[in-house]
Amino acid sequence: MYAVIQTGGKQYRVAQNDRITVERLGGEPGTMIALDKVLMIGEAGKAPVVGRPLVAKAAVFAEIIGQEKGDKIIVFKKRRRKNSRRRNGHRQELTYLRIVGVSPTGEKPAFTSTAKAKAAPAAPAEKKAAAAKKPAAKKPAAKAKSKAKE
Repeated sequence: MYAVIQTGGKQYRVAQNDRITVERLGGEPGTMIALDKVLMIGEAGKAPVVGRPLVAKAAVFAEIIGQEKGDKIIVFKKRRRKNSRRRNGHRQELTYLRIVGVSPTGEKPAFTSTAKAKAAPAAPAEKKAAAAKKPAAKKPAAKAKSKAKE
């Protein structure tokens, strides 16, 4: 089963377990969100259901995988013969989604988060202990060169 959804002013064709990048949506990584602007639902061997403008009660459920900023784009405007130039940069905030399920009735699917738990940073005492266990690096080659010069 697939669906055509609208978010961030754009339309996406999605199916279960698809991974898509959309404009920023609110929520923490590992949580499930419902995308309720479903324009069309289709299934193999059946005629698609097209909404006017939306399919009633339909929803697509997605897990937020992560959020970050996209690549920087340069916006350069020039008015010729006017000695007028403007240069601006922009980085779009993005959300990475994994589609959990497509539901024509709006029922939530069973959901288990795939977000990896972030490891807690090591305490300073643990870092010192780990550094103490490492042997000091020796430089025998450098000493040999200096002795050869003498």
